Amino acid sequence: MSKVVERLVCRQLVAYLEQNGLLPELQSAYRHGHSTETAVLKMVTDFLSAADRGEVTLLSLLDLLAAFDTVDHNILINRLYHSFGLRDNAL
Repeated sequence: MSKVVERLVCRQLVAYLEQNGLLPELQSAYRHGHSTETAVLKMVTDFLSAADRGEVTLLSLLDLLAAFDTVDHNILINRLYHSFGLRDNAL
């Protein structure tokens, strides 16, 4: 049952963030019409464009899932409140 609630909350939150222009333009996760493939194609395009201009490209990958466990929840709640406008029960 918690997975159903989690999906509903995710949909509502993403809809709110999209409607209010709070998601970065290139954010792919949890967005309709965006996927891992979209993100990879953007990276490949950027790499090839840089190569055409004679620039060097560096790719660094981070495992953010592991990093999320170290997030200070007070900072997260503060950020959600001030940067994203989440209040009351939503917060």
